[in-house]
Amino acid sequence: MNATLTSTPSPLPRPRTAPGGRAGTRPRGSAGARPRGPAGTRPRTLPPHTVFAERLLAVLSGERPVHWMLGHTVGDAYEQLVRLAPQTPLRSHGPRPVLRRCSVQVHAPQSVVEAFASIATGTRVRAMAFRLERGEDQRWRCAAVELDGLGTPPHA
Repeated sequence: MNATLTSTPSPLPRPRTAPGGRAGTRPRGSAGARPRGPAGTRPRTLPPHTVFAERLLAVLSGERPVHWMLGHTVGDAYEQLVRLAPQTPLRSHGPRPVLRRCSVQVHAPQSVVEAFASIATGTRVRAMAFRLERGEDQRWRCAAVELDGLGTPPHA
């Protein structure tokens, strides 16, 4: 009995495909490469007051928890956010609030910035004001927040 063992050839690995049947390829360049704008220029970075306006909006709209701002506040600002976040009108179930405009007033030593922003929620526009202070480590931190009069300390 002379049995010949025949093996079936193993299938070749299939090329990976992306959705839609396109062949998947990894982008060229280093793994940490940042996207570039037109003609290879770096994208414009947002100013600190706009970054903070977006962060505050995320917390006040309920998209992020208040403790997300722990390392980004100084003084009473964190306590103001704890009081404001549950009662803010930005926590509606309607459209997500959007930052429309953010402007700033820089004070003389350039270590204090007072910013104000307009926020659109559907057809309604709300106002937000906040103060940023630059610490000795050169990092900006939020020192005060007000939203449409909410967060204003009671007058004696």
